[in-house]
Amino acid sequence: MSLDIAKGETLALVGESGSGKSLTALSTVQLLPGSARTSGSILYEGTEMLGASPSELRRVRGNDISFIFQEPMTSLNPLHTIEKQIAESLALHQGLKGAAARARILELLNTVGIRDAEERLGAWPHQLSGGQRQRVMIAMALANRPDLLVADEPTTALDVTIQAQILTLLAELQRDEGLSMLFITHDLGIVRRVAQRVAVMQQGEIVETGPTQDVFDAPQHPYTRMLLEAEPKGAADPVPPGADTILEAEAVRVWFPIKRGLFKRTVGHIKACTDIELNLRAGETLGVVGESGSGKTTLALALMRLISSEGRIKFDGRDIQSLPKRDLRALRRNMQIVFQDPYGSLSPRMSIAEVVAEGLGVHGLGDKGLSERDAVARSLEEVGLKSEMMDRYPHEFSGGQRQRIAIARAMILKPKFMVLDEPTSALDMTVQTQIVELLRDLQKKYQLGYLFISHDLKVVRALSHKLMIMKQGEVVEAGSAARLFERPTTDYAKALMAAAFNMEARAGASE
Repeated sequence: MSLDIAKGETLALVGESGSGKSLTALSTVQLLPGSARTSGSILYEGTEMLGASPSELRRVRGNDISFIFQEPMTSLNPLHTIEKQIAESLALHQGLKGAAARARILELLNTVGIRDAEERLGAWPHQLSGGQRQRVMIAMALANRPDLLVADEPTTALDVTIQAQILTLLAELQRDEGLSMLFITHDLGIVRRVAQRVAVMQQGEIVETGPTQDVFDAPQHPYTRMLLEAEPKGAADPVPPGADTILEAEAVRVWFPIKRGLFKRTVGHIKACTDIELNLRAGETLGVVGESGSGKTTLALALMRLISSEGRIKFDGRDIQSLPKRDLRALRRNMQIVFQDPYGSLSPRMSIAEVVAEGLGVHGLGDKGLSERDAVARSLEEVGLKSEMMDRYPHEFSGGQRQRIAIARAMILKPKFMVLDEPTSALDMTVQTQIVELLRDLQKKYQLGYLFISHDLKVVRALSHKLMIMKQGEVVEAGSAARLFERPTTDYAKALMAAAFNMEARAGASE
């Protein structure tokens, strides 16, 4: 394959998960695994990168060529605070330390939309939401004003309003500083907005390249046409009349104490969720949307009794808020969750067969007439993976493939209620469509109730019966999904819809 990127240009690299997009990007500064063999030539401003010395590569990496990686939790050091991680790059490449470094770090965090940036300096990666971690990664990548920014799915975990803010920021940097970008994404709407040229990859080869408008208006390759036509469509099947309520919540509250001083006195609270109410019927999907850090995942964890909360939670007609942990275990087979970060939720020491089958063993389940491996094979094939992959390990899969494995692990237990926390965020459009159809089919077949958390409002619209919009731990609007998508009433809801669907903000929407 061959690529070139001009000064101040954005080249978008698109294709399905596993097509080689990320490996192509990593090859630019020789970040490939030791087992990889690279041939050809990779030139940066006339200097050969292939075979360059370690000192030359260290000078270029993170300074001239900077990366925003796909999975921020695995890219951030869990043992260092946010301030220390950004400061490291500033000290290494610019010699900035002390007050000057702190001022630059605060400037970067404010630029990428981290609220209360000064209070977040001492935070650890696990204390931030997925979207906040992604913004920290973007701040680190921009810290040294690079010449080339390699952005590998940089907006995957961001809500639509912050996504628009980050894309505007990158466009301004490109205009003011001549920043060049290699932009890897599965969101073709973003490609239209940011890229001057696009290259389409399939199974490790570039099958089509050209000016973005030309490729979108008149795609030449069948694969490109297929990608452009792929988008979650349709709507969820109606909830059957008389469907039982499987989940109820009243006045659910999750506040985390802020403790300071020698005696760790509580001086305030982080109000992650405040007085949330909801109900969910069998065969129904409740979509939960809102900006990163608004409390969506915290709410889901509270409903599953994975974190402590106040209020009343009933599952399948039973009050579970007061149940001791030993009694909760029997309920777990009927309450499953697909986490936002697939790599962090898969054990690196277990094969895919062991990961997917683990729940069967824990709960003493199994399908009649099927061996455990047969059940795993069927579950993997349901989410679009080949059964012969089951003896591989998580690190051997792309981000999108790992997400599908996480979905297969939850689906194999056929639960009554599932939390889907950004289950399609790492998936390309074709697989998103496949997963949406799969979730619909499983819901119809087994009358599953879904709590569906996502930043992608197109996917939410295709799956949800009801919608809840959260901001800063509170519900700002809730009701029928069809009504809220067509006629949102609050300023925040209007701004979300406008950003997601490129609509003109309706009267009264805030900037």
